[in-house]
Amino acid sequence: MNFGHTFGHAIESGLGYGNWLHGEGVGCGMVMAAHLSQRLGLVDQAFVERLTRLIQRAGLPVKAPLLSITDNAGRYLDLMRIDKKSEAGEIRFVLIEGPGKAVVRAAPDALVRAAIDACCA
Repeated sequence: MNFGHTFGHAIESGLGYGNWLHGEGVGCGMVMAAHLSQRLGLVDQAFVERLTRLIQRAGLPVKAPLLSITDNAGRYLDLMRIDKKSEAGEIRFVLIEGPGKAVVRAAPDALVRAAIDACCA
């Protein structure tokens, strides 16, 4: 249910509420969460590409906006650390293990940064 929301809420907050619709942030966040899922070995590249095409076909953005010129991934991380799913500064993501299979877990900052970098415009 919350797949894509952690990244999506960071986009909404970082851009200023109203610049992107909630659905746009979550759609893009789903792509970002899929990239992170792949980096964690939960899904393969083909799954990420298929999900990205589906989100794009729905008319939603699949490239994440830059939230900082100096440390974009750091800005995303800062915003996600205040997400309601975070505990003691640990970001918990709803990730995907395949169609219809979600899991909630933390991820190393280095992998989160790589997923953000892969998705930013």
